[in-house]
Amino acid sequence: MNAIRKSGLGRLTKFLGWERHERQTDNSWRARCLCVLAFCCLVLPVSGQTLWSEVQLNKSTAYVGEPVQVTVRVYTSTWFTKGVDPGNIKVNGAYTVFFRNVSTSTSKNGKTYPGVEMIYNVFPFANKDVQFPAVEIEVESPKDGDYKGKPHTITTKARVIKVRPIPPGFNINSWLVSSSLSVRQEWSGSLKDVKVGDVIQRKIIRNADNTVPQLIPPVAWDSLPGVSQYPGRSDIQNIRTKTAIGAVRTEVTRYLFEKEGEVEIPEMVFTWWNPHQQQLYKRTLPSVKVEVKPNPDLGMLETLKDSLLTVQKAEAAVAEEKAPLTFLGLSPEKLAAMIVLVAVLLYFLVKWVPRLIKRYQEKKQRYLRSEPYLFDQFKQAAKSKRDNAAMNALYRWVDQLGLKEPTLHYFAEGWGSPGLKRHLSQWSSADEKGLKLNGDLVKELTLSRKVFLDASGEIKPVTNEDIWINP
Repeated sequence: MNAIRKSGLGRLTKFLGWERHERQTDNSWRARCLCVLAFCCLVLPVSGQTLWSEVQLNKSTAYVGEPVQVTVRVYTSTWFTKGVDPGNIKVNGAYTVFFRNVSTSTSKNGKTYPGVEMIYNVFPFANKDVQFPAVEIEVESPKDGDYKGKPHTITTKARVIKVRPIPPGFNINSWLVSSSLSVRQEWSGSLKDVKVGDVIQRKIIRNADNTVPQLIPPVAWDSLPGVSQYPGRSDIQNIRTKTAIGAVRTEVTRYLFEKEGEVEIPEMVFTWWNPHQQQLYKRTLPSVKVEVKPNPDLGMLETLKDSLLTVQKAEAAVAEEKAPLTFLGLSPEKLAAMIVLVAVLLYFLVKWVPRLIKRYQEKKQRYLRSEPYLFDQFKQAAKSKRDNAAMNALYRWVDQLGLKEPTLHYFAEGWGSPGLKRHLSQWSSADEKGLKLNGDLVKELTLSRKVFLDASGEIKPVTNEDIWINP
């Protein structure tokens, strides 16, 4: 015992309190050995490949239209033998733009784990919380000590982004969240020499950083006295570089000057909310005064109006062609899936519904010829004091029992209660009036029926050809 105490094992047994008694039972030693083994399993490192994912938000709360950067990271204990690309991710209630892939690494317990970092920008467009969904990412990575990549599926965790409404006092129709905004305009002709009947085209180009073009609000064109306006189709464009994303929205209108005199085109103010500065900024296009000179040739004014309307309709038609093809609000893929589903349902209705109806009718007919149904008919007729109907129902029920002799006397002799036999002793087939169809008789028949069913089991229905009415 002294030698054990001097050894490392002796110190362990002393720490665990095993040296209190020099003699231990076998069961006690087995239990303590299992404890030591379990402790070793917990502290020893487990060899094998390690794969995991992380999802990080640069902010958990954002305004409508404010970008949230979502970073998805995937790590391995070896390396990736194939590129990691889950593609663009759909987020309900938000626009999602894939930004870029970046190689990364992390350290744990002195070991470096290589990884891939995928960055997404999420732009909520409605005043409700959005969820960046869980994503299944397919990767290939070899096991520790191996070189051949094996396919793996890593599932990320979903993350919720809380969306704040537009601050009070701000115009919802002009709300834009961007880190910066530039505005410029172009005129198709000289504003210093304008006559009645002239058409001047105005183009406004807005370039916003860190947003998508769908979130840049359209221009609100002011109506002008003596001037007809014909807005054209908007043109939007996404911009993405290695370091930033942005959007461009270009809008066009045409002014047809119909009256001479001075026309003032008012200034236009464009605002945006800077999420980094938490401040509202604005850019202004100054007002423009146009002196419209008389024009002796006014006969072409109506022709110009018709031409401008034709151009406007043509541009609208082009925009409609570029819009996604839909039918009843469904894309071609969803419509095809709906048609297939309807076809399957129609096939089921045509092939199986008649069978189900036929099966139901057969089941109903079997029930109408069954012993329980006929006995219920007898009880209802007896309860309503319809003696003739009750007697006929009683005969049909007896015939359904499949007795060797289909008579009530034969039934009573084999399975009848003393009360039923007493009732039948007062009655013969020659004198039907002697049988009183009262509640006492129904009660005795019910008791006798139970005895018969317990002895005979289930009674199969008799077909119409087998029915014989007992006279």
